[in-house]
Amino acid sequence: MEIRYINQEEIDITKWDNCIAKSLNGIIYANSWYLDIVCPGWDALVEDDYKAVFPLTHNRKFGVGYLYQPFFTQQLGLFTRDHLTEKLVNDFLQSIPPKFRFAEIHLNSMNKVDPGCYSVESRINLELDLINTYENLRRNYDQNAKRNLKKAFESGITIRHKVEPDELITLFRENYGKKEGKLKFKDYEVIRKLMVYCLKKRYGLVLGAFLPDGKLCAAVFFLLDQNRLIFHFAASTKNARDTGAMFFLVDSFIREQSEKTMTLDFEGSNDTNVARFYKSFGARECNYYMIRINRLPWIARKAVYFKKRIRR
Repeated sequence: MEIRYINQEEIDITKWDNCIAKSLNGIIYANSWYLDIVCPGWDALVEDDYKAVFPLTHNRKFGVGYLYQPFFTQQLGLFTRDHLTEKLVNDFLQSIPPKFRFAEIHLNSMNKVDPGCYSVESRINLELDLINTYENLRRNYDQNAKRNLKKAFESGITIRHKVEPDELITLFRENYGKKEGKLKFKDYEVIRKLMVYCLKKRYGLVLGAFLPDGKLCAAVFFLLDQNRLIFHFAASTKNARDTGAMFFLVDSFIREQSEKTMTLDFEGSNDTNVARFYKSFGARECNYYMIRINRLPWIARKAVYFKKRIRR
Protein backbone atom coordinates (compact mmCIF):
# COMPACT_ATOMS: atom_id res chain seq x y z
CA MET A 1 0.00 0.00 0.00
CA GLU A 2 1.29 3.46 -0.95
CA ILE A 3 -0.29 6.68 0.28
CA ARG A 4 0.74 9.69 -1.79
CA TYR A 5 0.30 13.41 -1.21
CA ILE A 6 -0.99 15.01 -4.42
CA ASN A 7 -1.34 18.69 -5.27
CA GLN A 8 -4.74 19.75 -6.56
CA GLU A 9 -3.62 20.25 -10.17
CA GLU A 10 -2.28 16.66 -10.28
CA ILE A 11 -5.45 14.98 -9.02
CA ASP A 12 -7.22 12.75 -11.55
CA ILE A 13 -10.75 14.10 -11.07
CA THR A 14 -12.44 11.21 -12.90
CA LYS A 15 -10.74 8.61 -10.69
CA TRP A 16 -11.37 10.73 -7.60
CA ASP A 17 -15.12 11.03 -8.19
CA ASN A 18 -15.34 7.37 -9.12
CA CYS A 19 -13.76 6.44 -5.79
CA ILE A 20 -16.26 8.63 -3.90
CA ALA A 21 -19.20 7.18 -5.88
CA LYS A 22 -18.13 3.59 -5.15
CA SER A 23 -17.20 4.11 -1.51
CA LEU A 24 -19.60 2.72 1.06
CA ASN A 25 -19.20 5.98 2.98
CA GLY A 26 -19.13 8.29 -0.05
CA ILE A 27 -20.89 11.61 0.49
CA ILE A 28 -21.60 14.65 -1.68
CA TYR A 29 -19.21 16.92 0.26
CA ALA A 30 -16.24 14.88 -1.02
CA ASN A 31 -17.00 15.18 -4.75
CA SER A 32 -14.39 17.15 -6.67
CA TRP A 33 -16.85 19.78 -7.89
CA TYR A 34 -18.09 20.36 -4.32
CA LEU A 35 -14.56 20.76 -2.96
CA ASP A 36 -13.71 23.12 -5.84
CA ILE A 37 -16.52 25.42 -4.68
CA VAL A 38 -15.93 25.38 -0.92
CA CYS A 39 -12.11 25.19 -0.95
CA PRO A 40 -10.48 26.05 -4.29
CA GLY A 41 -6.98 24.59 -4.44
CA TRP A 42 -7.63 21.64 -2.13
CA ASP A 43 -5.01 18.87 -2.15
CA ALA A 44 -5.32 15.19 -1.30
CA LEU A 45 -3.89 11.95 0.02
CA VAL A 46 -4.44 9.01 -2.34
CA GLU A 47 -3.83 5.31 -1.83
CA ASP A 48 -2.49 3.42 -4.87
CA ASP A 49 -4.70 4.00 -7.94
CA TYR A 50 -7.42 5.93 -6.08
CA LYS A 51 -8.46 2.93 -3.99
CA ALA A 52 -8.84 5.30 -1.03
CA VAL A 53 -8.78 9.10 -0.87
CA PHE A 54 -8.60 11.83 1.78
CA PRO A 55 -9.17 15.49 0.81
CA LEU A 56 -6.90 18.08 2.41
CA THR A 57 -8.69 21.44 2.67
CA HIS A 58 -5.94 23.89 3.52
CA ASN A 59 -4.98 27.51 3.91
CA ARG A 60 -2.15 29.67 5.32
CA LYS A 61 -2.16 32.29 8.02
CA PHE A 62 0.72 33.98 9.85
CA GLY A 63 3.02 32.04 7.51
CA VAL A 64 1.70 28.71 8.80
CA GLY A 65 0.02 26.05 6.65
CA TYR A 66 -3.01 24.40 8.24
CA LEU A 67 -6.00 22.19 7.49
CA TYR A 68 -9.51 23.39 8.30
CA GLN A 69 -13.12 22.36 7.79
CA PRO A 70 -14.72 24.58 5.14
CA PHE A 71 -18.10 26.11 5.83
CA PHE A 72 -21.02 24.15 4.33
CA THR A 73 -19.02 20.89 4.56
CA GLN A 74 -20.01 18.88 7.58
CA GLN A 75 -17.87 15.77 7.09
CA LEU A 76 -14.86 14.75 5.03
CA GLY A 77 -12.03 12.40 6.04
CA LEU A 78 -11.21 9.03 4.48
CA PHE A 79 -13.22 7.38 1.71
CA THR A 80 -12.41 3.95 0.34
CA ARG A 81 -13.78 1.34 -2.06
CA ASP A 82 -12.36 -1.41 0.17
CA HIS A 83 -12.68 -2.39 3.81
CA LEU A 84 -12.53 0.66 6.06
CA THR A 85 -10.58 0.09 9.27
CA GLU A 86 -9.31 2.22 12.14
CA LYS A 87 -5.76 1.32 11.09
CA LEU A 88 -6.35 2.66 7.57
CA VAL A 89 -7.71 5.92 8.98
CA ASN A 90 -4.65 6.19 11.21
CA ASP A 91 -2.30 5.47 8.28
CA PHE A 92 -3.82 8.36 6.35
CA LEU A 93 -3.71 10.73 9.32
CA GLN A 94 -0.05 9.82 9.82
CA SER A 95 0.55 10.65 6.13
CA ILE A 96 -0.60 14.28 6.42
CA PRO A 97 2.47 16.28 5.32
CA PRO A 98 4.45 18.01 8.12
CA LYS A 99 4.04 21.35 6.31
CA PHE A 100 0.52 21.45 7.73
CA ARG A 101 1.42 22.48 11.26
CA PHE A 102 -2.13 22.52 12.54
CA ALA A 103 -5.31 20.65 11.60
CA GLU A 104 -8.88 20.87 12.81
CA ILE A 105 -10.99 18.71 10.54
CA HIS A 106 -14.17 16.62 10.66
CA LEU A 107 -13.93 12.96 9.73
CA ASN A 108 -17.00 11.18 8.40
CA SER A 109 -19.15 8.99 10.62
CA MET A 110 -17.52 5.75 9.38
CA ASN A 111 -13.99 6.92 10.25
CA LYS A 112 -12.97 5.56 13.64
CA VAL A 113 -9.87 6.76 15.48
CA ASP A 114 -8.10 5.96 18.73
CA PRO A 115 -8.79 8.91 21.10
CA GLY A 116 -5.52 8.06 22.83
CA CYS A 117 -3.55 8.99 19.71
CA TYR A 118 -5.25 12.25 18.79
CA SER A 119 -7.18 15.13 20.26
CA VAL A 120 -10.72 14.09 19.37
CA GLU A 121 -14.16 15.58 19.95
CA SER A 122 -17.37 13.73 19.20
CA ARG A 123 -19.91 15.70 17.16
CA ILE A 124 -23.63 14.99 16.85
CA ASN A 125 -25.48 14.37 13.61
CA LEU A 126 -29.22 13.66 13.41
CA GLU A 127 -30.71 11.36 10.79
CA LEU A 128 -34.16 10.05 9.88
CA ASP A 129 -34.70 6.97 7.71
CA LEU A 130 -37.47 7.70 5.20
CA ILE A 131 -38.23 4.15 4.05
CA ASN A 132 -41.38 4.02 6.17
CA THR A 133 -44.81 5.35 5.18
CA TYR A 134 -45.56 8.98 5.98
CA GLU A 135 -48.21 7.91 8.48
CA ASN A 136 -45.73 5.79 10.42
CA LEU A 137 -43.05 8.47 10.27
CA ARG A 138 -45.48 11.05 11.61
CA ARG A 139 -46.36 8.79 14.55
CA ASN A 140 -42.80 9.33 15.78
CA TYR A 141 -43.12 13.13 15.85
CA ASP A 142 -43.14 14.54 19.35
CA GLN A 143 -46.03 16.60 20.73
CA ASN A 144 -44.26 19.91 20.10
CA ALA A 145 -43.92 19.12 16.37
CA LYS A 146 -47.58 18.10 16.17
CA ARG A 147 -48.69 21.30 17.93
CA ASN A 148 -46.65 23.43 15.53
CA LEU A 149 -48.04 21.61 12.49
CA LYS A 150 -51.58 22.34 13.70
CA LYS A 151 -50.60 25.98 14.25
CA ALA A 152 -49.12 26.24 10.73
CA PHE A 153 -52.23 24.74 9.17
CA GLU A 154 -54.46 27.18 11.04
CA SER A 155 -52.16 30.09 10.04
CA GLY A 156 -52.59 29.32 6.33
CA ILE A 157 -48.91 28.52 5.65
CA THR A 158 -48.26 27.20 2.14
CA ILE A 159 -45.19 25.44 0.72
CA ARG A 160 -43.67 26.17 -2.69
CA HIS A 161 -40.79 24.59 -4.58
CA LYS A 162 -39.82 27.71 -6.49
CA VAL A 163 -37.51 29.79 -4.27
CA GLU A 164 -34.41 31.49 -5.65
CA PRO A 165 -31.03 31.12 -3.89
CA ASP A 166 -30.80 34.88 -3.34
CA GLU A 167 -34.18 34.86 -1.57
CA LEU A 168 -32.95 32.25 0.90
CA ILE A 169 -29.62 34.02 1.43
CA THR A 170 -31.38 37.35 2.05
CA LEU A 171 -33.73 35.66 4.52
CA PHE A 172 -30.74 34.22 6.38
CA ARG A 173 -28.71 37.45 6.40
CA GLU A 174 -31.62 39.54 7.67
CA ASN A 175 -32.44 37.17 10.50
CA TYR A 176 -30.02 34.63 11.96
CA GLY A 177 -27.02 35.96 10.02
CA LYS A 178 -27.15 39.35 11.75
CA LYS A 179 -26.92 37.77 15.20
CA GLU A 180 -24.58 34.91 14.35
CA GLY A 181 -22.03 36.97 12.45
CA LYS A 182 -19.68 34.11 11.44
CA LEU A 183 -20.43 34.20 7.73
CA LYS A 184 -18.68 36.92 5.73
CA PHE A 185 -19.41 38.23 2.24
CA LYS A 186 -17.20 35.58 0.60
CA ASP A 187 -18.98 32.81 2.53
CA TYR A 188 -22.36 33.96 1.23
CA GLU A 189 -20.86 33.92 -2.26
CA VAL A 190 -19.79 30.32 -1.69
CA ILE A 191 -23.27 29.17 -0.61
CA ARG A 192 -24.81 31.08 -3.52
CA LYS A 193 -22.47 29.40 -5.99
CA LEU A 194 -23.12 26.03 -4.39
CA MET A 195 -26.90 26.42 -4.59
CA VAL A 196 -26.86 27.66 -8.18
CA TYR A 197 -24.64 24.74 -9.27
CA CYS A 198 -26.69 22.12 -7.40
CA LEU A 199 -30.02 23.41 -8.69
CA LYS A 200 -28.71 23.41 -12.25
CA LYS A 201 -27.31 19.86 -11.95
CA ARG A 202 -30.29 18.62 -9.90
CA TYR A 203 -28.14 17.94 -6.86
CA GLY A 204 -30.35 20.16 -4.73
CA LEU A 205 -33.70 21.87 -4.26
CA VAL A 206 -35.06 24.79 -2.27
CA LEU A 207 -38.42 24.75 -0.48
CA GLY A 208 -40.09 27.82 0.92
CA ALA A 209 -42.90 28.43 3.42
CA PHE A 210 -45.14 31.42 2.71
CA LEU A 211 -47.54 33.43 4.84
CA PRO A 212 -51.10 34.05 3.57
CA ASP A 213 -49.97 37.47 2.29
CA GLY A 214 -47.41 35.78 0.02
CA LYS A 215 -44.31 36.69 2.05
CA LEU A 216 -41.52 34.13 2.35
CA CYS A 217 -41.00 33.35 6.04
CA ALA A 218 -38.90 30.15 5.97
CA ALA A 219 -36.81 28.28 3.42
CA VAL A 220 -34.45 25.31 3.24
CA PHE A 221 -31.84 24.25 0.70
CA PHE A 222 -31.62 20.44 0.54
CA LEU A 223 -28.65 18.63 -1.00
CA LEU A 224 -29.63 15.50 -2.95
CA ASP A 225 -27.03 12.77 -2.50
CA GLN A 226 -26.99 9.13 -3.62
CA ASN A 227 -28.78 7.78 -0.59
CA ARG A 228 -29.42 10.82 1.55
CA LEU A 229 -31.22 14.15 1.51
CA ILE A 230 -29.30 16.77 3.46
CA PHE A 231 -30.94 19.68 5.31
CA HIS A 232 -28.12 22.00 4.33
CA PHE A 233 -28.89 25.71 4.64
CA ALA A 234 -32.01 27.20 6.21
CA ALA A 235 -33.48 30.47 7.39
CA SER A 236 -36.68 31.71 9.00
CA THR A 237 -38.27 34.88 10.35
CA LYS A 238 -39.99 35.53 13.67
CA ASN A 239 -43.30 35.05 11.86
CA ALA A 240 -42.17 31.56 10.89
CA ARG A 241 -41.42 30.72 14.50
CA ASP A 242 -44.78 32.12 15.64
CA THR A 243 -46.72 30.15 13.02
CA GLY A 244 -44.77 26.88 13.03
CA ALA A 245 -43.82 27.39 9.37
CA MET A 246 -40.47 25.57 9.54
CA PHE A 247 -42.13 22.53 11.11
CA PHE A 248 -44.68 22.59 8.28
CA LEU A 249 -41.92 22.87 5.65
CA VAL A 250 -39.94 19.91 7.01
CA ASP A 251 -43.12 17.85 7.42
CA SER A 252 -44.05 18.57 3.79
CA PHE A 253 -40.62 17.41 2.65
CA ILE A 254 -40.88 14.21 4.72
CA ARG A 255 -44.31 13.56 3.21
CA GLU A 256 -42.90 13.98 -0.33
CA GLN A 257 -39.85 11.78 0.27
CA SER A 258 -41.38 9.04 2.43
CA GLU A 259 -41.18 5.37 1.38
CA LYS A 260 -37.83 5.92 -0.33
CA THR A 261 -34.60 4.14 0.60
CA MET A 262 -33.15 7.49 1.63
CA THR A 263 -31.99 9.12 4.86
CA LEU A 264 -32.95 12.66 5.78
CA ASP A 265 -29.70 14.05 7.18
CA PHE A 266 -30.32 17.12 9.35
CA GLU A 267 -26.54 17.77 9.57
CA GLY A 268 -26.96 17.59 13.33
CA SER A 269 -26.12 20.17 15.90
CA ASN A 270 -24.38 20.40 19.27
CA ASP A 271 -26.78 23.30 19.92
CA THR A 272 -29.45 21.89 22.24
CA ASN A 273 -32.33 23.93 20.82
CA VAL A 274 -31.53 23.13 17.20
CA ALA A 275 -31.04 19.44 18.03
CA ARG A 276 -34.40 19.41 19.80
CA PHE A 277 -36.09 20.70 16.62
CA TYR A 278 -34.54 17.91 14.52
CA LYS A 279 -35.33 15.24 17.11
CA SER A 280 -38.96 16.36 17.18
CA PHE A 281 -39.38 14.57 13.81
CA GLY A 282 -38.06 11.30 15.21
CA ALA A 283 -34.46 11.75 14.03
CA ARG A 284 -31.82 9.63 15.77
CA GLU A 285 -28.36 10.67 16.88
CA CYS A 286 -25.26 9.57 14.97
CA ASN A 287 -21.73 10.64 15.79
CA TYR A 288 -18.67 11.69 13.88
CA TYR A 289 -15.29 12.99 15.05
CA MET A 290 -13.60 16.36 14.92
CA ILE A 291 -9.87 15.73 15.11
CA ARG A 292 -7.16 18.23 16.05
CA ILE A 293 -3.47 17.88 15.20
CA ASN A 294 -1.13 20.49 16.65
CA ARG A 295 2.48 20.59 15.47
CA LEU A 296 3.03 24.20 16.43
CA PRO A 297 5.99 25.16 18.65
CA TRP A 298 5.05 25.18 22.32
CA ILE A 299 5.43 28.93 22.57
CA ALA A 300 2.90 29.43 19.77
CA ARG A 301 0.45 27.17 21.57
CA LYS A 302 0.83 29.20 24.74
CA ALA A 303 0.75 32.62 23.10
CA VAL A 304 -2.40 32.29 20.99
CA TYR A 305 -5.48 30.17 20.65
CA PHE A 306 -4.48 29.34 17.13
CA LYS A 307 -7.50 27.23 16.38
CA LYS A 308 -9.79 30.22 16.93
CA ARG A 309 -7.89 32.36 14.44
CA ILE A 310 -7.57 30.12 11.41
CA ARG A 311 -11.07 29.79 10.00
CA ARG A 312 -10.07 31.70 6.89
